[in-house]
Amino acid sequence: MSTQMDIHEILEYLPHRYPFLLIDRVLSCEPEKGIVALKNVSINEPFFTGHFPHHPVMPGVLIIEAMAQAAAILTFKTLGTKPDGNSVYYFAGIDGARFKKPVSAGDQLIFKVSVLRSMRGVWKFAAVAEVDGQVAAEAEVMCTIRNL
Repeated sequence: MSTQMDIHEILEYLPHRYPFLLIDRVLSCEPEKGIVALKNVSINEPFFTGHFPHHPVMPGVLIIEAMAQAAAILTFKTLGTKPDGNSVYYFAGIDGARFKKPVSAGDQLIFKVSVLRSMRGVWKFAAVAEVDGQVAAEAEVMCTIRNL
């Protein structure tokens, strides 16, 4: 079953808030398989004032963070639960990160994240970020839920 999510539902699955919430919409989510999410990149993003004032580019680490946020939604949907105040969803690793195309204001990032495996509470995902059908970044991200 593939489902869409608006920002109100996304806020139920991610603890992040402005300026660190990096997912605007989920276009499809199939538990145990994959998620397609998007971020509209606006010139009003706070990072553009310093990265770089003469040529605004979205920092690659934030693109990877957005991939992890999409992965978090997929994980919680797969587990049939929502995050609570007693746990945190952490990065456990990033492999093979590559940045192929700069992301600028006005771009719409499409994140395609699929489950590679889950073992002993650590999830591994293949993630791609695209702009206009072209790969902007890709990585394998590992994440885990830890109780506080």
